[in-house]
Amino acid sequence: MILPGTAMTSSPTRRGANAALLTFASALTIGAATLAGPAFAQARDPGAEAFVQAKGQRVISVLANKSMPDAQKKQIFKQAVDELADVPRITNFVLGKYARTITPEQKARFTPVFRTYAENVYQNRIDDYRGEKLTVTGSVIRKPGDVIVNTTISGGQIKSPLPVTWRVLGSGQTWKVVDVQFKGVWLAITQQQDFVSTIDNAGGNVDVLINQLQKGGSNRR
Repeated sequence: MILPGTAMTSSPTRRGANAALLTFASALTIGAATLAGPAFAQARDPGAEAFVQAKGQRVISVLANKSMPDAQKKQIFKQAVDELADVPRITNFVLGKYARTITPEQKARFTPVFRTYAENVYQNRIDDYRGEKLTVTGSVIRKPGDVIVNTTISGGQIKSPLPVTWRVLGSGQTWKVVDVQFKGVWLAITQQQDFVSTIDNAGGNVDVLINQLQKGGSNRR
């Protein structure tokens, strides 16, 4: 029994056993870090990096082109997004748990309004940077076919390079972006949280979200 205000002590044998256990655990931790750390840090995917460099740069170049008429810029930007991003996968992902219960009719209405919403969000985020050049700075393979590509945007009105991170899925020469991180925020993940919360608050009615997007959901950022 330990009385209030009394320090708990242990026997020399127990202290020795504890010290040995801590030493063993520390050795395991250091060994694991030595083995896994450098290999993980050096894991890069040149194919994923080349894809983001080419397709990401095209998107930024379109938005940075001040001489292009807005209507033409919008059309080319849409084509560039199709080349860069897996729009169907993202559309399904942002619905979260409701992707399993949404009706075909609701999905048919949700898909185009989300597309418009997403294009506006991505365009606004990139425009906020007002940069002209994308530079890949490295990548990390989360698992085969799932890569995080780190880049910076510079030039234009940017005084110092700003980081943008891309998550891409694929292999070889076939890749697609499924999420982009600006200023520490993953857009698709944030959208999923926002959308699921909206539907939850509507008692599971997906139509409420669709109607909000149709009425100007592009302002929900």
